[in-house]
Amino acid sequence: EVQLVESGGGLVQAGGSLRLSCAASGFTLDDYAVGWFRQAPGKGREGVSCISDTDNTFVADSVKGRFTISRDHASNMVFLQMNALKPEDTAIYYCAADSQFTNYCAIIEEPYAYWGQGTQVTVSS
Repeated sequence: EVQLVESGGGLVQAGGSLRLSCAASGFTLDDYAVGWFRQAPGKGREGVSCISDTDNTFVADSVKGRFTISRDHASNMVFLQMNALKPEDTAIYYCAADSQFTNYCAIIEEPYAYWGQGTQVTVSS
């Protein structure tokens, strides 16, 4: 069974850090671009960052300089390191994977075929 599972969310004070993990089962993440998306209460889902199959990365302007995406090939996982968190970063964070991207990635929802269930991140002021 193909599955993505996010973990690492939680409650943190503004200025704090969290590291989200995206674990894959049933397939090898190395062959896929992986994106992180988030959905805040009452808002649509927005792209945060992505990493291509060749480890090229892209980060949205809203989190640039604070969030870093990375991949660990040995563990078949992708991570999102979130520093200097702000209350406006509060959202459910989802990871998604797709094999259509080759050597690049994009933080648009439509191409991503596989999605996790999400992990809640809450940043208190």
